[in-house]
Amino acid sequence: MANPFVHVELMTTDLDQAKTFYQSLFDWQLEDIPGMDYTVIKVGEGTGGGMMQVPMPGMPSSWMAYVLVDDLAASTEKAQALGATIVKGMTEVPGMGAFSVMVDPTGAPLAMWQPKMNK
Repeated sequence: MANPFVHVELMTTDLDQAKTFYQSLFDWQLEDIPGMDYTVIKVGEGTGGGMMQVPMPGMPSSWMAYVLVDDLAASTEKAQALGATIVKGMTEVPGMGAFSVMVDPTGAPLAMWQPKMNK
């Protein structure tokens, strides 16, 4: 399938409560990443994800989906040309890849992800 969903991320106002809730509700394994204030969600089969504290005060808890793209720069430019608002430009995740975040013309947020290419 072209452009599958590859990651889902919870940005929450209470990370400890969210971890307790979701670990109790589902059979997820959670792994805290040292030095990053980030928790990886391991689901076994299927699309995994992560959890983190909301990045800005006053921001509500919400889930963000990430879609795989081959060319993040081109996809970000195309989204903007089609009427999306880019709320987070291309941002590198060291050693892993890069992402951008948009709000589509209907007001729905979505992130795009391009993994790092090994040379």
